[in-house]
Amino acid sequence: MTLQHIALESDWQAAQQTGTYPVSTLGRSIAEEGFMHCSGSAEQLAGVLGRFYAGVNEPLLVLTLDEQSLGVHGLDVRYEPAVLGGDELFPHVYGGDLPVGCVSQVDPLER
Repeated sequence: MTLQHIALESDWQAAQQTGTYPVSTLGRSIAEEGFMHCSGSAEQLAGVLGRFYAGVNEPLLVLTLDEQSLGVHGLDVRYEPAVLGGDELFPHVYGGDLPVGCVSQVDPLER
């Protein structure tokens, strides 16, 4: 399964300076949310983009995470329903802010 996260380009650029990426989802930090929201497939990524980022005009990126590297940094991936009682499982990354070194690929998100 591919582990991906939609990021504002400005948030990713800021993470390059600090070494960690603290964003869980649009407008919420990992500290506030308790985990980082991710998608496990192209279909999930497209759904998240349409539901939560439709009104965002600034450039977006897709961060592809290296699941093995996450474990080395003490981060844990759990597959959980997006909504209570939902059947579709989404990957959530627990354990704190994301070290930028856990990102294996960064691509512009074309809409």
